[in-house]
Amino acid sequence: MKPLLIQLGETVGLSLKRRGETVAVAESSSGGLISAALLGMGGASAYYLGGGVIYTAKARFSLLELPREAVAGMRSASEPYALLLARTVRERFGATWGISETGAAGPTGNPYGDAAGHTCIAISGPLEFATTLETGESDRLANMDAFAAAALELLRKATDA
Repeated sequence: MKPLLIQLGETVGLSLKRRGETVAVAESSSGGLISAALLGMGGASAYYLGGGVIYTAKARFSLLELPREAVAGMRSASEPYALLLARTVRERFGATWGISETGAAGPTGNPYGDAAGHTCIAISGPLEFATTLETGESDRLANMDAFAAAALELLRKATDA
């Protein structure tokens, strides 16, 4: 049996392929798992345009060219920030959909007061949506998995709409 993330990635990939749509990813505390799941199926180049692990301010600027001024007053693990990342990655890659995830995987929280297991996920495209997930867990790997699964599930719902 395939792991849940690979199953979700295939489901989303097939939906994107069927619709002739594309996706780009900006993820943080999921550490590349969203991209890995989307790339787990052969033929992923038909829908996956690229992405990056935007784990630091330097990565945000280097990979997305988002200057400090663009994020002034925003916390990095917030819905507005996640939506900004999703919009930016979609625009930079010219994708139908941009998806982002930003949070605190654990075992401790982040400097902004968010507990381990907190993340914000957003999609930008024909629909835009941002949501917050709180797992209540400090297990880093379990949180990374949960964050990636929630992001893929959000994109699955959007591409089924």
